[in-house]
Amino acid sequence: MQVENHKEEVPFEYYLEKYEKLDPKEVSKRCNIPYDEEKKEFLVRLMGYEYGISFPEFEIAPKIVNKDAYLILMDNIPARTFVMRYLIEGQCAVSTGKYITFREVPTYGELYLQPFTGRCISRLTYGFGYKLEQFKAAMEKLGAVPVSMGDIAYEFELINHYHMRFIFWEADEEFPPSAQILYEDNFLCGFCAEDMVVAGDISITTVKGLTKK
Repeated sequence: MQVENHKEEVPFEYYLEKYEKLDPKEVSKRCNIPYDEEKKEFLVRLMGYEYGISFPEFEIAPKIVNKDAYLILMDNIPARTFVMRYLIEGQCAVSTGKYITFREVPTYGELYLQPFTGRCISRLTYGFGYKLEQFKAAMEKLGAVPVSMGDIAYEFELINHYHMRFIFWEADEEFPPSAQILYEDNFLCGFCAEDMVVAGDISITTVKGLTKK
């Protein structure tokens, strides 16, 4: 007998009911995400890969598949729920070009700081802090752009029009490696603090998946 994962599957089913009632044209305009009326699908970019997401069924098909791809939307329920929630509740906002830490998220940033530190900062640091060459190779597979921060850093698009940065400082004789995650400031308009934790989590999962390719 298959054991249900209620923690992930129940929220997914809850949001699926909301998704099926959406006006796709309104979603396309609000999120600035293309909608193909003939195919009845949204075109969503997530972690470097483009997917067609059907409406109203929420079936997912990658647009390009290659052996180096890690297509997180195909098998990761939190990632699927994240994208669905964005289509239901999110909106496209223009960035000023600034980036913020999670601690700078007003009000609820402090509430979710502990989960963010465990699920994102610690996982990123100890997952790649001693494997920076693997990290670099994975980020380049994503088409991420190197930025001049820390000892090694990359900027990448999480989802259409929303960018993040992963920054590392290498270990030395006195200190272990450390990492930081920055969010483009338009995240404050498009996502809640809880979603920003999930954004960090699924982006790290994607990079880990690419290191195995």
